[in-house]
Amino acid sequence: MKLENIEWDEAKNEKNKRDHHTSFEVTQYVFADPQRIWRFDRSEGNTSDEERWQTIGKIGRLYFVVYTECGESKRLISARPAEPGERRSYNGYYTIDGKGWTKDT
Repeated sequence: MKLENIEWDEAKNEKNKRDHHTSFEVTQYVFADPQRIWRFDRSEGNTSDEERWQTIGKIGRLYFVVYTECGESKRLISARPAEPGERRSYNGYYTIDGKGWTKDT
């Protein structure tokens, strides 16, 4: 079941399952984590003209999700389990690449 205002392309979801063994059906719930952190996607992999965002949130384990905002909706682009540096950032130990993450307070 999709959460309200969360969307994705099903072909991308299938590719994400193959590449990262993680589905958008599960990772959409990072947006329900009140402790999630996010930042603008400054990565070299962002070659599109759209604004992309990265977020890290917990659903039993931590996930790293890339998404774009389309009006009121968030469209998932990719998702995977968080890597060690991302887990440390989520837990408040340091920032990645000197670029800060934002957290609701």
